[in-house]
Amino acid sequence: MRVLTNKQKSTYRHSKCWGAVASLLVLTATGCTSMMSPMSGIPVSHLPTEMRGESRNNLVPVPLSVLRQQAPEHYFLDEGDILGIYIEGVMPPKSGDETVESAPPVHFPEAGSDLPPSVGFPIPIRDDGTLPLPLVEPIQVRGKTLTEVEAEIRKAYVVDKKILKEGRDRILVSLMRERTYRVIVIREDEDDSLALPGGTGGGSKGSIVGGASRSGSGYTLDLPAYKNDVMHALAQTGGLPGLNAKNQVKILKANRVGQLDANGMPIMMGSYMGEGMIGGGCMPQDPCFSGYNPNQDYDPSAIRIPLRVQPGQMPQLNPADIILEEGDIVVVEARDTEVFYTGGLLPGGQFPIPRDYDLDVMGAMAIAGQGLGGTGPSRGGGAAGGLLGGGFAGASPTQLYVMRRTPGGGEFNIAVDLKRALNDQSERLMIQPGDTLILRYTPCEEAVNFSLVTFFTYGIRELFSN
Repeated sequence: MRVLTNKQKSTYRHSKCWGAVASLLVLTATGCTSMMSPMSGIPVSHLPTEMRGESRNNLVPVPLSVLRQQAPEHYFLDEGDILGIYIEGVMPPKSGDETVESAPPVHFPEAGSDLPPSVGFPIPIRDDGTLPLPLVEPIQVRGKTLTEVEAEIRKAYVVDKKILKEGRDRILVSLMRERTYRVIVIREDEDDSLALPGGTGGGSKGSIVGGASRSGSGYTLDLPAYKNDVMHALAQTGGLPGLNAKNQVKILKANRVGQLDANGMPIMMGSYMGEGMIGGGCMPQDPCFSGYNPNQDYDPSAIRIPLRVQPGQMPQLNPADIILEEGDIVVVEARDTEVFYTGGLLPGGQFPIPRDYDLDVMGAMAIAGQGLGGTGPSRGGGAAGGLLGGGFAGASPTQLYVMRRTPGGGEFNIAVDLKRALNDQSERLMIQPGDTLILRYTPCEEAVNFSLVTFFTYGIRELFSN
C-alpha cells in the first residue's frame, strides 16, 4: 500500500478543490440552462394550422383601380357647386340704352383645375339643392346636368314667367367651381429606413424599429367631386404606404361616428372585451383564441382596405367605402409592433418583420447574427461562445423556443428542432409579430460541451502534472 507524504496529500486536496471549482465554472460557462432552467413547448409538427400564421409570400397587390371611383360621363350638380350664369337682360339687367350690349364676364379656373373657362356670374347651389335666380322661384338643380339646368332656366324665364321672348333669349350655364370635400390624411410612414432589416442587426444592441427619429405627417385636402376617393388622397400625400407602414389604408367615416350598440350605448374603438382577456396564458385549444383580436377595430366608423390580397381574391368593398365625404379621416398606420425579439444564446435585440414576404426561424436567426452551425463573433451569445468558439468549437445549439402571444392575451411556447428544420421546410416556423426567439442547448449538447471544456481545462492539466 502506497503511503502519501504530507506534501502529496496537500497537493491532492488542492487538486480536488480546484477541480470542483473548475467544474462549477464550466457548468456556468457552457450555459447549462436546459438542466437548471428547463423549458417546454409544442413541437412545430403538432401546432394547429391556424397558429402557424398566414403566409405573405403569395399575396399580390390589389388593382389600384379599386381605390378610385368611376367618374360619370356627365357632371351631376349638388350643393356646393358654383355655376356661372348669364341671362341676357336679367343678369345683368337691361340698361337704358338697348343698343349697348354688355359682354358676359369670363372666369378662368384656378391653377390645377381641370375645368375650362366659364362664362357668367357666380351663383352657388344652396344646401337644399336649389339655384337662386332673380325674378323667378329657386330652381331645383340637385342631380341634374348643366344642359338640364339650362333647359330649366329657359322654361322658368320664357314659358312660365314670360320674362324673355321665345327664340330671342340668350342663356349660358357653365360650371365655375366644383364642390369639394375636406378630408384629413394622417400618415405614419415618413421614415422607411427604420423598417429595413440589416444595419445594426448583427450587433449586441439589435435593430430597433420605430425609434424617436420616425415622425408622422398630416394633411388637409379639399378633394373635388368625383375625385374624392382613397386613390386621389394617397396620390396627393406621398403615394402608397411605405415599407414602414401597414399594407392597408384605414378610413374613419365621419357619418358613422356616434352609432349606438344594441343597448343604446355609443360604440367606442377598443371597448370590446372577448373571452380570455383576463387571467393567465392560454393554449391553442382554449377558447381565448376566438376572443379579442388586438389588431381589429371595434369601431363602426373604421373601414380597413387591404392593399395586398390572395391571388384571385378582391377586397370586400362597397363602392361607397372608397369615396371620401366631408370630415372623413384617412390613416396610414405605422407597423411599429410588427417586430420579433431574441434572447437566450441569440444576441438580444428587437428586429422588424418584413412586410411583404415570409420570415422563418432560419432567416430570423440570420438577421439576429446567429446562423445555424456558424462560428461568427456572436456565436453562443455568452461565455460558452468565448470558451468554445475560438479555434475549437463544441456542439452548436439546436433547440429554439418561440414564445408566441395569443389573440386572447396569453402566451405559449413552440419548440423548433433546428437540426430537422435545416432539412425539412415544414419545420421552419414562420415568425409572427411579437414572437420571442430563445436559443438554447439541448441536454446532450450541454453534456458534450461540458465534457470538452472539462477535458481542456482540467484533464490536460492533470495529464501534464503527472
